[in-house]
Amino acid sequence: MINEECNKSNNPFKFLLVVISITLLHLSGMVFGQETKPVLPKAKQTVPGLYVTSEEAYYKWKAAPESIKILDVRTIEEYIFVGHAEMAWNIPLDFQTEQWDDSKKYFAVEQNPDFIKQVKKWFSPDETIMVMCRSGDRSAVAVNILTEAGFSTAYTITDGMEGDMVKDSENLYYMKRMKNGWKNSGIPWTYDINPEQVIVEEKE
Repeated sequence: MINEECNKSNNPFKFLLVVISITLLHLSGMVFGQETKPVLPKAKQTVPGLYVTSEEAYYKWKAAPESIKILDVRTIEEYIFVGHAEMAWNIPLDFQTEQWDDSKKYFAVEQNPDFIKQVKKWFSPDETIMVMCRSGDRSAVAVNILTEAGFSTAYTITDGMEGDMVKDSENLYYMKRMKNGWKNSGIPWTYDINPEQVIVEEKE
């Protein structure tokens, strides 16, 4: 393109303007490209549209641990046996049942009827809450419920604790949740339990 412009005119000033314009367009594309994030699947999108990856959530929390809270909405079984972020509170969005769901080929879950009541007991509606589940679907549901209940700054952690499945059939971890997620991002997590951070049922 530059050579074509040179052939059309011997004016060095015009040539310089062309070079500068192309350079600026290239640089602006690089800058905007860094800010652009891939479009999330519909199941991970939320009404408030506040999104962070697990790594972003960790460093935001680390920078302001008094004002940012991490809420893990997985079942208590997942929280205990799969591992969790050390600072994360566990208030399950659903409870695991022993009833087999043949359509999903999985054991069914039932909704926690006290979810909002429990969250309101431990979190303030004006606090920044970053919500985590396994891979970002349940956290999106929880964020929408929290938003409807008056929580104004609820983020969903888009890759969750375990991350998305590897879809490359040649990969050793094919169909395993090893693509991203808190556990796969090189940030701290633990199996250790702080019972004060595990809220299973409302105590009357």
